[in-house]
Amino acid sequence: MPQQSSHSPSLDQRLQSTDSVVPEGVSVPAGMRPEFLRVLSFEALEFMAQLERLFRDQRARLLDRRQDVQLRLDAGQRPDFLTETAEVRSGAWRIAQIPDDLQDRRVEITGPVSRKMIINALNSGAQVFMADFEDASSPTWENMIEGQINLMDATRRSIEFSDPKSGKLYGLNDDTATLMVRPRGWHLEEKHVKVDGRPMSASIFDFALFFFHNAHELLSRGTSPYFYLPKLESHLEARLWNDTFVAAQEALQIPVGTIRATVLIETILAAFEMDEILFELRDHSAGLNCGRWDYIFSFIKKFRAHREFVMPDRAQVGMNRHFLHSYSQLLIQTCHRRGAHAMGGMAAQIPIKGDAQANDAAFAKVREDKRREALAGHDGTWVAHPGLISTAREEFDKVLTGPHQIDIEREDRNVAITAPDLLSVPLGSISDAGLRQNISVGVLYLESWLRGNGCVPLFGLMEDAATAEISRTQLWQWVNHNARLSDGRYIDAQLVRDYLREELAKIETMVGGERFKNGYFDRAASLFERLITQEHLEDFLTLSAYTNL
Repeated sequence: MPQQSSHSPSLDQRLQSTDSVVPEGVSVPAGMRPEFLRVLSFEALEFMAQLERLFRDQRARLLDRRQDVQLRLDAGQRPDFLTETAEVRSGAWRIAQIPDDLQDRRVEITGPVSRKMIINALNSGAQVFMADFEDASSPTWENMIEGQINLMDATRRSIEFSDPKSGKLYGLNDDTATLMVRPRGWHLEEKHVKVDGRPMSASIFDFALFFFHNAHELLSRGTSPYFYLPKLESHLEARLWNDTFVAAQEALQIPVGTIRATVLIETILAAFEMDEILFELRDHSAGLNCGRWDYIFSFIKKFRAHREFVMPDRAQVGMNRHFLHSYSQLLIQTCHRRGAHAMGGMAAQIPIKGDAQANDAAFAKVREDKRREALAGHDGTWVAHPGLISTAREEFDKVLTGPHQIDIEREDRNVAITAPDLLSVPLGSISDAGLRQNISVGVLYLESWLRGNGCVPLFGLMEDAATAEISRTQLWQWVNHNARLSDGRYIDAQLVRDYLREELAKIETMVGGERFKNGYFDRAASLFERLITQEHLEDFLTLSAYTNL
């Protein structure tokens, strides 16, 4: 595999000669602005292509396996802990020692890879910033490449941003958060780069570009390349990541084990394989995270064929519900037994300006949630807005006596989570307001995503693809299983279409006629309607929407 070199063609040469821009078998059928060539160097593209060729077949088999598993679930099979990996669960192994700058992770902030966001998040006072190429970013070509440029500059501490409106210049403080990067999931492709005529894996694209350009720089600064891994559905998918890490480190002559990754347990199937996922990544692991919004989405999606899995309003599905509480307890127990961080979930609330009472209520919910996580045994948590950091930290400071509480294992608290615990469906109602909010959130988020913005403040919450997916799949589930509203009315496709028209009219009034006319609201509404009224449930909203970017 290629290594970084000072002998690549110059920028001028590469702009003048298309033959020298890309390696053999690689094409970039997208806009190639001069500044993009800083990221898409000949060696970087060659490095990406080699990883793609090494692992494309393994990835394809795992994606086919997902479909096979789904067919079995549709037929009535229920997930359970694997008999073939019982020895892994009963073994006494632990992950490799956690690096010093990942010991204290009590508050992590997440957000897209835009330049201003990266600066503000690194300066926010959180222990960790997760730069998100996935749920918080719309994967336009410009967003993905500019995000890589921004992270290169952030790694070298040269990143600056001049606000065109205020004229204010933003730069990094002396003390900043530790950087982690979330590449896109295995199911996604990067259509703007083709290897041997086929779009390459978006996961490898995001990982390889960041790693190639920044791994040595990070090591020279006393840290390492750290990642969050999304949407895994089995330990075999964790094995694929581990194989990718090993190959990448060997290619750049970096010691195996330098990379560290935290896996988001955000699918119901991964919840049954937490030990196995940690085991596969044991030389590269930094823990597991309760990705609870995607987890709820996965729960709905995986059991889509069965009426008994119909969920109530999203607002009624909190972490106090048995299936979510059990999932959190199992994650903490598993991580601490293996010497790994057990990270809590996202607080999606944002400060509410101009309404002190609503703002106080929002912060009270955050405080309650973070107190619950800290007392349960989590080692840290996520927030979506800098304004929540101090509140979250206060609750963890009350409980933690050191940088984490990994030494507190859960066997002494009689934690014994079973498959029925993880599959317990929460009871509740479906309200008219809940139905309308799902429609409104879905359209507003999708419209913003189509404009290139994947992280959107809506109704007091920071919505990303995960929360939009809950809205979409709940609506599909209610329509396809003819669920009832709390007033007794059945939810069918016609009711949803009627409400969609009404909510779209409200959105036009809310945003203004000019903004509505110049936006993508009609396109978003049309796509959203199709996704929630068709017979088949699409696996991911973003797969269908990606063709519209």
